[in-house]
Amino acid sequence: MKTEMISEFLEKYGHEPKQNYFTPGRVNLIGEHIDYNGGLVMPCAVTLGTWLSIAPNNDKVIRFKSLNFPEEREFDLQPSYTKTGPEWYNYPLGVFHEILKKHQIPTGLDLLFHGNIPIGSGLSSSASIEVAMAYALNDYFNLGYEKIEIPLLAQKVENEFIGVNCGIMDQFAVAFGETDKAIVLNCDTLKYKIVDCSLGDYSLAIINTNKPRKLAESKYNERVAECQTALKQLNQEITLHNLCELNADKFALHSHLITDPTVLKRATHVIRENDRVNLAAKALNEGNLTEFGRLMYASHQSLKELYEVTGAELDAVVEFCSAYAHVIGARMTGAGFGGCAIALLKKGREEDFAKKLNDFYVARIGYPAAIYISEIGNGASAI
Repeated sequence: MKTEMISEFLEKYGHEPKQNYFTPGRVNLIGEHIDYNGGLVMPCAVTLGTWLSIAPNNDKVIRFKSLNFPEEREFDLQPSYTKTGPEWYNYPLGVFHEILKKHQIPTGLDLLFHGNIPIGSGLSSSASIEVAMAYALNDYFNLGYEKIEIPLLAQKVENEFIGVNCGIMDQFAVAFGETDKAIVLNCDTLKYKIVDCSLGDYSLAIINTNKPRKLAESKYNERVAECQTALKQLNQEITLHNLCELNADKFALHSHLITDPTVLKRATHVIRENDRVNLAAKALNEGNLTEFGRLMYASHQSLKELYEVTGAELDAVVEFCSAYAHVIGARMTGAGFGGCAIALLKKGREEDFAKKLNDFYVARIGYPAAIYISEIGNGASAI
């Protein structure tokens, strides 16, 4: 891909790039909708991602071009920027906005992006673009950011510039991913541990429902608000900074404080899902993929019934997987409301799985899904 990026850059800009970068997408293996509640998540980087090629220019402008989108924009190099609409280049523009608060960039830049993450699928294409831009600027201009500062900066862009109240998981995973490893991340403290995630005889199947999930327009922020309501009500008796400070037993003692049954369901999911991450890490450490798969199914059921973020498309995929003999675990991944599911699929069954799943899915939903087979890959890097 590096060779293709150099060739495309030359065609679009008339000169070769000076440096090239790759940042992956991510899937969350388990631990969903608890990143913004201070809980444990278990993401891993995938081998789909974002390529970025850069070169300086003498025009004191930032030029954004992509092989995926027709929109191209040029901005004068200036101290700050404002989001201009829904277009893709607002994500890297937000990174410039944040970095220029503290650093001067001495030249303009010609930028070319290419990604093979399905857009709006829940595999964190936005986090991949943001971290790619931040990593590249830090590396190319030697800005001095520590590794942990890159995902924090990208999260701030997402929260304040783009306007989505996401937690740290997506940006952290695409920055810190390692081959054949999962990350158990405490989203409150940012302490993390690396867990061996060798899938042995199984592959990671990523099933895109092809229902776009536009996070800023979804009910994602509503779920954040519901969890904040639960936290406020629990704090009438106890002192909590976030919901995931509670275990199931302590939650049972105080759950009567949550008066809205819908808010109670949201909080119940959060507490139980946090416990599932610990159990999943234990299963992986023991090489017990069957137990890990069982926990994946339990996670999806909770997201369907208690958090209500799955929908007909994701439920159809997991229903098929649960009846397919060569899948040992499946669940939605990402924020839901469409997007992707993941499954642990026996190696050698990829073609059969894809055909039978799509036959089932088309009959149920009316259009096909897209199936990708991925490895667990590395985080952001120069290439």
